[in-house]
Amino acid sequence: MLRIRRFEERCVELYSAAKIRGFVHLYIGEEAVAVGANEALTAEDAVVATYREHGHALARGITAEAVMAEMYGKATGCSGGRGGSMHLFDAGRRFYGGNAIVAGGLPLAAGLALADRLRGQSRVTCCFFGDGAYAEGEFHETANLAALWGLPLLFVCENNLYAMGTAIERHEAQTDLALRAASYGMAAWAVDGMDVEAVERAARRAAESIRGGGGPHFLEMRTYRFRAHSMYDPDRYRDKAEIEQWKARDPITRLMERMREDGEPVEKQLTAIERRIAEEIEAAVEAAERAPEEPVENLLRYVTSAPMGVT
Repeated sequence: MLRIRRFEERCVELYSAAKIRGFVHLYIGEEAVAVGANEALTAEDAVVATYREHGHALARGITAEAVMAEMYGKATGCSGGRGGSMHLFDAGRRFYGGNAIVAGGLPLAAGLALADRLRGQSRVTCCFFGDGAYAEGEFHETANLAALWGLPLLFVCENNLYAMGTAIERHEAQTDLALRAASYGMAAWAVDGMDVEAVERAARRAAESIRGGGGPHFLEMRTYRFRAHSMYDPDRYRDKAEIEQWKARDPITRLMERMREDGEPVEKQLTAIERRIAEEIEAAVEAAERAPEEPVENLLRYVTSAPMGVT
């Protein structure tokens, strides 16, 4: 969680210095969801994420160097510099985006889960998405098919209460998202998304049930983003007191307090962790600065297919 937090804080500095361009959506405050859920997955499972996916990518094991280079748009980035902040991708780690279209990853996740089921492979596809995506037809179509076909799909809804600048009570008649998801005939429940241990327990329980043939599961992670929707967002739609109330439930601070209660030497561990992360992130920035741009002659590569001869 600290790696994600410090990585994104550094990205804010780099964005302000015009080193990183385009859209950037920060995950600060929601780190417990990505970390806890990934702890319950194996290397063989698949992960599909949203455009707010830096945390998911780092938790999945993509290196800070590969992610930072992608943020810079460099050829050494995990997507070859072609994706940027919103399209992180690493097929080797079965991390399939980073999808800029709201709810766009859900049908892809269903396809991956269906492929695993048809091959008889005991794997889980975990799809992260927000409460805004819940309002899209893609979610309901995917949920219906996943339940109908018994797909090994774990829906992880990161309910941070705002779809961009729209509060959930203004776009959902029923704000208990887990209750509505259960209407599709799948197991569904809400989780404290600010508690990494609670997230891990819920995700593990769901993943084990899915592997056992229990069909799709839905977890509503009740969480909160401490920063605005994106770096362009002036964030005038939220009460500052509300933000501070949620910051009091910071998932990193809560875990540290629990560790202290258990008698662990938190301060000593924290100093070592912070030092290691700082060195890792600075090395990633330096590597991104040195990394090459993609050659101009590759501009149309992967855009169009090779001409086909006509006989």
